[in-house]
Amino acid sequence: QVQLAESGGGLVQAGGSLRLSCAASGRTFSSYAMGWFRQAPGKEREFVAAHNWSGGGTSYANSVKGRFTISRDNAKNTVYLQMNSLKPEDTAVYYCARGRTYETRTSQYAYDYWGQGTQVTVSS
Repeated sequence: QVQLAESGGGLVQAGGSLRLSCAASGRTFSSYAMGWFRQAPGKEREFVAAHNWSGGGTSYANSVKGRFTISRDNAKNTVYLQMNSLKPEDTAVYYCARGRTYETRTSQYAYDYWGQGTQVTVSS
């Protein structure tokens, strides 16, 4: 069984930064893509970023490209999301998820394990 636990959310002013972490259990962490998604109140869950299992391949939503950076440390079974230049529209619950394969995908259906989420609130 794979368990994912996010941390690092909080309240920040517009223009500020946060770094989210997602700690994963399970020995096969390094063989799968890891992704970050977010869901704002009244909106559907949307893709934010993904990292393939090795080699540094990444994918980003257009809305966060240039501001957010996803990275992973396979030795620590942890994936990170560095968020800079935050905007009020970034306010959401952020979820990490493990991909069904090593490939980075933008669809939430390409991910099979999910964390409980961490709240990020950006004030204007």
